[in-house]
Amino acid sequence: MSSRRSKSLARRVARIAWNLLWLAVAGLALLWAWQHPAAQRTRLLWELSRSPAPDALPVPVQGVAAQRIADTWGSARGNGRGHEGVDIFAPRGTPVASTTRGIVTAVRERGLGGRQVWVRGPGNEWHYYAHLDDWAPGLAVGDMVEAGTLLGTVGDTGNARGTPPHLHYGIYSGSGATNPFPRLQGAQGRSP
Repeated sequence: MSSRRSKSLARRVARIAWNLLWLAVAGLALLWAWQHPAAQRTRLLWELSRSPAPDALPVPVQGVAAQRIADTWGSARGNGRGHEGVDIFAPRGTPVASTTRGIVTAVRERGLGGRQVWVRGPGNEWHYYAHLDDWAPGLAVGDMVEAGTLLGTVGDTGNARGTPPHLHYGIYSGSGATNPFPRLQGAQGRSP
């Protein structure tokens, strides 16, 4: 009778040991998945959707003071278009940095904006950086960025060809374009 009990106990101990081993393996797999870049992007997207849009933003062009930016929002742009952003003038090649934490959703060259970068930021807003001379080396869709991360350099690509080099900076949400000028003025003295 006692040998049956000891065999039964040994089986239970073995079963518990296997269950603990499988739990440890599953825990390690979950930990790995949690640290995987795809999971990090998913977590960041969730955080960005739950964060409010910032009230103040740093000027995205290195060395440009907020007081030097003119409010060009709504200015006529031909074909009945209004200007949906602000133009920040600086010498060609001046660094352009992200104004917010976010995820790069587009790095492309096309249309009116020429070379452009889109970053999805807090409050589910998209920050649009256009007319770039070039992109930051290695910048790619899906990159997670912080405020101050280099995105590219000032240029005159797209429909700005032949004009003084500048960054066209716009902010878009589900309800359309928003004037970035007041937010850039609200962050005077801050840099990304």
